[in-house]
Amino acid sequence: MDKLTAIIVDDEQDSREILRNYLAKYCPKVTLLAECTDILEARTSILKHAPQVVFLDIEMPRGNAFDLLDQWGEIDFEVIFITAYSQYAVKAFSLSAAHYLLKPINIEELEKAVACVYQLYLQKDKINRAEILLANFTKDKSQDQKLVLPLMEGMQIIKMSAILYCEAADNFTTFYLLDGQKLMICRNLKFYENALSDYGFVRIHRSTVINLEYIQKYIKGKGGSVIMYGGKELIVSAGCKRGLMDRLKG
Repeated sequence: MDKLTAIIVDDEQDSREILRNYLAKYCPKVTLLAECTDILEARTSILKHAPQVVFLDIEMPRGNAFDLLDQWGEIDFEVIFITAYSQYAVKAFSLSAAHYLLKPINIEELEKAVACVYQLYLQKDKINRAEILLANFTKDKSQDQKLVLPLMEGMQIIKMSAILYCEAADNFTTFYLLDGQKLMICRNLKFYENALSDYGFVRIHRSTVINLEYIQKYIKGKGGSVIMYGGKELIVSAGCKRGLMDRLKG
């Protein structure tokens, strides 16, 4: 595969022009097929051109990105989301491993996103991050949400309810799952602490984030410790004790 075919969906003319020029100058592997100003045009254009990647602005006057994606049973193209609103990007995109760019678009981040999508096509990666992102947006903040974990050999999708706890290992994070699996992920624990904090997870130590659903017992002490489902005892640091107690009471 020599080229990625693409369309741009953004209601702002200036934004479309900037992205078009950046793609032409810095992303030679992208062939731009069309530009659209709203989701109605985008649907028609996607059906007509069958692009491999859609650069998709999230907020538009006549419907947002998720209104567009919801019209597909199976999303057979990659999506690089574009947003001026950083709150969208903090957790939802992290959980789904979806590609996103913040406005104003950074050239280096654009090049990285395009290179990543290109590599996924070369590897025939079938995990559709956009579908997972869309499914997560339609649910409340429950542990039915899915998390995409990047492994050395690819990706693994798990429900948050499958996670017992996470443990730091230098710049890696080890996930301990209910079924006994251990998954080492090339991202630090702080990343997952931020991504999972709204879904019933809390840091109890500089090296440990736990799933509150699976605490069976708290043992008092300066920091104390918790007994998790299955009998694993984990130390609570003195600095994290207050946060744990507040979450348990809440």
